[in-house]
Amino acid sequence: MAKKTFIPLHEQVANQLIKKLEEGTAPWQLPWDNSGTPAQLPYNAVTGNRYKGINCLSLMLAGREDPRWLTFRQALSKGWNVRRGEKARLIQFVKTSEFVPKIDGQGNKRYDSKGKPEGIIVPLERPILSSAWVFNAQQIQGIPVLVAQDREQQRWNPIERAEKLLVATGAKINYVPGEKAFYNPMTDEITLPLASQFPAAHKFYETALHETAHWSGHSSRLDRRVMNQVGSPAYAREELRAEIASMLIGIELKIGHDPGQHAAYVNSWVRTLRDTPAEIFAAATDAERIFDYIMAFERLYDRSPEKASSKAELSNDSGQQKIGELLPGQQVNYHNTTYKVTGMLKRGRIQLEDLSSGVTIAVNKDDHLYQRLLAVANNQNNKENATEQASTQQGIGR
Repeated sequence: MAKKTFIPLHEQVANQLIKKLEEGTAPWQLPWDNSGTPAQLPYNAVTGNRYKGINCLSLMLAGREDPRWLTFRQALSKGWNVRRGEKARLIQFVKTSEFVPKIDGQGNKRYDSKGKPEGIIVPLERPILSSAWVFNAQQIQGIPVLVAQDREQQRWNPIERAEKLLVATGAKINYVPGEKAFYNPMTDEITLPLASQFPAAHKFYETALHETAHWSGHSSRLDRRVMNQVGSPAYAREELRAEIASMLIGIELKIGHDPGQHAAYVNSWVRTLRDTPAEIFAAATDAERIFDYIMAFERLYDRSPEKASSKAELSNDSGQQKIGELLPGQQVNYHNTTYKVTGMLKRGRIQLEDLSSGVTIAVNKDDHLYQRLLAVANNQNNKENATEQASTQQGIGR
């Protein structure tokens, strides 16, 4: 009996995408259906963690309506069963550490009161590429039915959320009557048609966020090669990254994704994937970086309903010395997150890093987030000065 040849995951995904691109059914080619349940990106049914990169694309290609996936062991741990005859899908992940169990005097593993093995997590000298097989919730018996989140329970209306995210990026957008939508890396500006020219609001934001995906590649941001000749292979590769990223963002924001305007690149994508199957791995990885970068603006942007102006906070008559601007290396704790100024950029912008996630963004000095951080820094400076003054007075009194 002939032994089956193992096909690497990136080749499997590339081959499936080529077929679906030619059929017009690749994940980012499917028109948005507002009548159905809002789509969700695939995630693990037990941990709740979202699958990313090429794993995300691979699981989306399965065409399952339920976004939940899990391993055979995870299903058993919950008392669920994989239906007989069901086939799993391959995922890959990088291991940077491993669990080393504790051993007792007889050489047996030690367990805690809950029956779980005791041990420590030890970092690996070199990362290891590991594989796993996962099943969709539709292939599992006993798993609870997925309850769709009521849109009224969401914090924001999807369109409002998309607008806030677009504003939070601080991207320079020029609105020009016509049909052209593009990002100019020379001027670092986005050009869009008037919002009123789009047949629906969600189509406007889908287009805007696609161009914002290109905007993320500027040298001051993710530093991707975005200055490419129209029609070149490099141009098509950048479009592939922006297309996948805008699809991920559209699903996350519940506004969908309009694939129609980029149908011209299908032949180039098919040719690229045939010639270099590993390109889909690189494209999916870059698309995730774009997704993380842009969605970070939503996490970092102040969404609290505070009405007080930060500028008013800076103009009090306390007599305390004010910090005029945030400086490189300065750290400010705001909304349970510590932000660090990691660099000064062109046009008066600064680079901020969210130390809890490692995500960096560029903000203008008149941006609301910058003003809030400056206000907090000044408030902290006032408190430190007051504490120091009180200590000095106590010393004099003694």
